[in-house]
Amino acid sequence: MKKLVLTVALGGAFISFNAHAWGNDGHRAVGAIADQLIDGSNAGQRVKALLLPGESLERVSIWADCVKGTYCGPQNDEMLAYVAANPRHAEYHYTDVPFQNAHYHDHDAGTADNDIVQTLKQCIATLQGKGDKASNPHGFTPRQALLILTHLAGDVVQPLHVGAAFVDRNGAFVVPQTQAQVDAVHMFDARGGNDLLLDDVKLSAIGARLIPAAPPEDQPAPAPATPPRAPQTTRPFHSYWDTTVVNYVFRRIGARTPQQFARLAIAGKPAVAVNSGDPIGWPYAWADQSLAVAKLAHTGVTAGSIGQQTGKNGEVFNVWALTVPDDYPVPSSAAAKGQLIQGGYNLAAVLKAIWP
Repeated sequence: MKKLVLTVALGGAFISFNAHAWGNDGHRAVGAIADQLIDGSNAGQRVKALLLPGESLERVSIWADCVKGTYCGPQNDEMLAYVAANPRHAEYHYTDVPFQNAHYHDHDAGTADNDIVQTLKQCIATLQGKGDKASNPHGFTPRQALLILTHLAGDVVQPLHVGAAFVDRNGAFVVPQTQAQVDAVHMFDARGGNDLLLDDVKLSAIGARLIPAAPPEDQPAPAPATPPRAPQTTRPFHSYWDTTVVNYVFRRIGARTPQQFARLAIAGKPAVAVNSGDPIGWPYAWADQSLAVAKLAHTGVTAGSIGQQTGKNGEVFNVWALTVPDDYPVPSSAAAKGQLIQGGYNLAAVLKAIWP
């Protein structure tokens, strides 16, 4: 198979790390699917009771990212109170299990007490009415638990939010058995793919060739209020899976909005994994399923030798340039479509299991 070698100039260029798994559209697609699947059910009524007028799972699906800063505008009192009570909130969104592993196990290398699996368990327990300190150490209120669950149901199906790459100085993917082995001398944490760099110009050109164009706009796009930024030449592997691939998914299904995507996805009667038993254990199955997709995400992907880059704040950090298959946008967007749909069905299923 031909390969596309994605090189990167290792110098003063700045990488913009994307903090929003799936981006806004991806999270809203997961929420929109769940909205439609629970409509008219007891779970739907219980969800409405916890949401404010005008809110839906689609609308609140990005709340847990919005509280990280001012991405969505000024923070309101509810957000400020939540952040004050959860200073390590940014750690709730991911875990770093080596992508080569088949399963998530508590206390394995890359896992943490505050990671996404443990936080999902706490959200589910809270909505089940288990508000004790052992099952809900973060002290989530039922509304907070719903807001965080809605978001993390999307994060946990983003494969790089579960399956992480660890590399050596030469770029070989390695598997730490203990956290102590990740010493940043012989073994490095690629930070969920943020330190693995794609040539965005080349990959965008390939995507334009292999992925259908977006449906035409209903209305002409307004003129930009500010001059456009210079084109981004490199993109972290994580950012590709957060945003670029979601754009490809929407284009391939012919959707412009998350609601359109949800309607088309549900109409297609997709085959999705089904969980059984106590919902408190479901996040383990969700993580394991994402690990399987993380392996697909890294199939045919290789990293070059270690280099360095300097951020805007002057921090110097390690980076590795990637080589990916020359058709990478096609299988990656197919996998991402399945994950977005799975996330929406997971969210609807767990809410119906909590509130039959």
